Amino acid sequence: MSFLARPATAALAARAMQRLTALADRRIASSLLGRYPEYPRNTRELTIPTSAGPARAVVYLPDATITDTDAAPDSTPDSVPPVHVNFHGGGYVLPPIELDDPLCRFLAAEAGVAVVNVDYVVAPQHPFPAPPHQAYEIVRWVAGHGAEHGWDGDRLTVGGQSAGGGLAAAVARQALEDRDDGAPSIALQVLHYPPLDLATDARDKRAAIAKPVLRPWMADVFDSAYVPDPRRRTDPLVSPAHPSDTADLTGIAPAFVVTAEYDLLRAEGVRYAGRLRKAGALLDHYDVPGADHGYDQKDAETARDVYALIAAHVRRATTPGPGNTPRENQP
Repeated sequence: MSFLARPATAALAARAMQRLTALADRRIASSLLGRYPEYPRNTRELTIPTSAGPARAVVYLPDATITDTDAAPDSTPDSVPPVHVNFHGGGYVLPPIELDDPLCRFLAAEAGVAVVNVDYVVAPQHPFPAPPHQAYEIVRWVAGHGAEHGWDGDRLTVGGQSAGGGLAAAVARQALEDRDDGAPSIALQVLHYPPLDLATDARDKRAAIAKPVLRPWMADVFDSAYVPDPRRRTDPLVSPAHPSDTADLTGIAPAFVVTAEYDLLRAEGVRYAGRLRKAGALLDHYDVPGADHGYDQKDAETARDVYALIAAHVRRATTPGPGNTPRENQP
């Protein structure tokens, strides 16, 4: 075990990373606010109650959406948009909710959905299983409170980038296990370069390039801060792509999986897409050529193309009618 993989050391390192990246994230977020200026920032904030404490969320609204929540119950059905719950990345440790601003604005405009961008709890302050359990509580709340807030909770999708994609997968899995007990109906799960196998050591993972963005030392910090006990890293809410998880996924929410060609996490995303295909739940799998983990923070044009694919899948999943059936588009 490396020094950074020791839980106490990882926790200290994670807290240091939180402090050191806070200023950098604010600078990056400020620059991202100017990306895609054709998509306005029509937002409001709300607080979602959960057992892990209140969760802050920023709601991005399509232009045509009524922004006065008092008027929402009297609005016509056509004026109430579907809702997409977004979980940001950050290795389950960093809380950069603002970095997803371009994606949220893009989806609100192009998919015509209200996007609930969630500031969920992170490790080491809140290790596993707090983040996936809170994420599921948030999705249940969003599904049940659309009438007060101006979205249609019966037309709901979830998604996320990196660790947020892992949480979206965990939400879909909890909904599957809870389907006989009033689970929310999830029309689509968007898994964007997600970590789906924390049980396999990062040193045993291979990328298509010599120096990918993600390095083993990062995994040591993130994984050990998030799941301090290595024996728990095979939990299906942590590592659904690990071979130890053989549960039947029939009935899980349909999925759009996005992997990046050079990403250290690509193989586990491909494996999980295969599991979903066998369960009849894979709508599409797109491998972003020439891209590495977190490519969309720097490459605005490639990000635009992938965001457009995500928006098309979200719009299709939340639009009543035929045509939303699983298909394959393997790289």
